[in-house]
Amino acid sequence: MDAASRIDGPALTARIRAYRSAHEVEIVRELAGLLSRPNVASDTANIEKSAEAVASLLEKRGIRPELLRVPGAPPVVYGELATPGARRTLVLYAHYDGQPVVPAEWKGDPWSPVLRDAPLESGGREVPLQSLRAPIPPEWRLYGRSASDDKAPVVGLLTALDALRSAGIAPGVNLKFFFEGEEEAGSPHLAEILDRYGAKLKADLWILFDGPVHQSRRMQVYFGARGVTDLAITLYGPNRRLHSGHYGNWAPNPTAQLASLLASMRDPEGRITIPRFSDPIRPLSETERRALAAAPDVDAALREELGIGRPEGAGESLLEAIQRPALNVHGISGGETGARSTNSIPTEATVAIDFRLVPDLTPESVRAAVENHIRARGFTVVREVPDAAARKANARLARVVWGTGYPASRTPMDLPASRALLRVAGEASGGPVIALPMLGGSIPMYVFREKLGTLPVGVPIANHDNNQHASNENLRLQNLWDGIEIYAGILARMDW
Repeated sequence: MDAASRIDGPALTARIRAYRSAHEVEIVRELAGLLSRPNVASDTANIEKSAEAVASLLEKRGIRPELLRVPGAPPVVYGELATPGARRTLVLYAHYDGQPVVPAEWKGDPWSPVLRDAPLESGGREVPLQSLRAPIPPEWRLYGRSASDDKAPVVGLLTALDALRSAGIAPGVNLKFFFEGEEEAGSPHLAEILDRYGAKLKADLWILFDGPVHQSRRMQVYFGARGVTDLAITLYGPNRRLHSGHYGNWAPNPTAQLASLLASMRDPEGRITIPRFSDPIRPLSETERRALAAAPDVDAALREELGIGRPEGAGESLLEAIQRPALNVHGISGGETGARSTNSIPTEATVAIDFRLVPDLTPESVRAAVENHIRARGFTVVREVPDAAARKANARLARVVWGTGYPASRTPMDLPASRALLRVAGEASGGPVIALPMLGGSIPMYVFREKLGTLPVGVPIANHDNNQHASNENLRLQNLWDGIEIYAGILARMDW
């Protein structure tokens, strides 16, 4: 095989594009076949079958698959491909599990992938997979759970390897494939897996192929991701519903108290106002600030697309806003509304919150600040559902239940490996890519540095409007085609 260093970026991209053009139908069908496997991490039988399907894709390429296991977790599907004389080793990360589904909210079966000639919102019509002929219009979309998050990168990476081999081009680095099976469940066993298999996973860089491209449709590289932690807060009122006329202004109303508590934690612009919460935050570097300033402005287009009259943030751009922590209320309950509403005081009210974290916030520091604030507002914090004696003995009770969570990560953008990745991605995409200090979403990037001492970066390929984590998840085919070209560039020309 040719040495990758002898092939310049445009020539390499041309060869990869020619291979993809000749194999579009089989690429789409291979991805559709993988999407037909239900892949919710808690569905043990089906997640194992999904892992076996991914392992078979490695085996098809002559890569011996291994299933890396720890008790209670879906396996990591792992494989290695050594390149004689290579100086560097990359671990290529994607996940084969997906978010749970509510079938009634989907147009069709989430596990029966459907190709459409336009987005559903634009009246996209179904195109039978068995009738496909090349060339396939690049604006067509493949619908199904994990079409974009995150099975497309699995197929895209292996297709890039196929294309390189077809062109007689050897990878320029040693490769290790690491396909996780419970990322959408919060990766609760990832640290344990890295501890157990750390010697096998030694590398110079982890590249995570998860997330969407920029809203402008330009490719982007992200050097970090926000962390996350979540909690539920339940406040208590009387032990039975009370008439709001007879007892209003006297019996504590937990829904009203909850609204007041939330208003004390977050201002109208989305900034967290909990005392001492932001003390540990590490500011952006000058390089990171320049990168944000250089990114295209898509805010006006997004406001139109999403029907937003005025965004939060007091004039901040979207990219600026996601570099700071966020408090998101993703569910609130207390009493009833609409036809079921009654003029009564509810017995309890609950809010579900997720915090998006930035360096150097930790789940532990957030928990301490939040609970101190709740106590300062006059509440007694408890962990279990209070009994009658506890409710009578305390004027204000707040049951606080935390999830696990993990901290943020941010790899320096000016390291040799960072610059090399931006160069290679730019060559493959035909121009400079957008460089983001940190993705707004949460990926446990921190754990690779913490457990293995290896820096992580991210190269996403999915379209930004892919309905990630929602019904009718989809992948725009041009995003897959672009991804294959970038992946091939990374495999062949990544060195520093």
